[in-house]
Amino acid sequence: MFYQAQTIRILSLLIVFGLFSGLSGCSSWMSGDFKDPDVRLIKVDVVKAKLLEQHFTLRFRIDNPNSVSLPVRGLDYVVHLNGVKLAEGESSSWFTVPAHGHHSFDVPVRTNLWRHLRQIVKALEKPDQPIPYRLQGKVKTGLMFGRSVHMSRNGEIIPGEYISE
Repeated sequence: MFYQAQTIRILSLLIVFGLFSGLSGCSSWMSGDFKDPDVRLIKVDVVKAKLLEQHFTLRFRIDNPNSVSLPVRGLDYVVHLNGVKLAEGESSSWFTVPAHGHHSFDVPVRTNLWRHLRQIVKALEKPDQPIPYRLQGKVKTGLMFGRSVHMSRNGEIIPGEYISE
């Protein structure tokens, strides 16, 4: 009876010690050492375009500037193209970005741009002119003790680079 209680106590201490040592990697997320990951929209592919419904694939890239791997639990995003909301949604993909590394992933999007068709066609008439875009949202990181990293990025795309002749 005495040995059984002692064994249970030792096993309990080992489990608690193991849990705390496993959380040591998360300590950099809570401290000032943590650097926010860099999230970029790197490509927009048109999958199918009909008059009332368009399907796109958005390709995102997450760069991890930290010395520990970064678990990602999802991404909330809003993408504007030339002032028009192209897409808004949430990706619930789970993946890990390696330390000082990057990870790219695709998000399928379905939208209806009928109301803004004239404005988009007008912008595409000049394929050499850049079209501004804005990406906003948040990246959900961590496993047990999550952290949301807010992001905002402005950039430009040149339609001529994506339109085949």
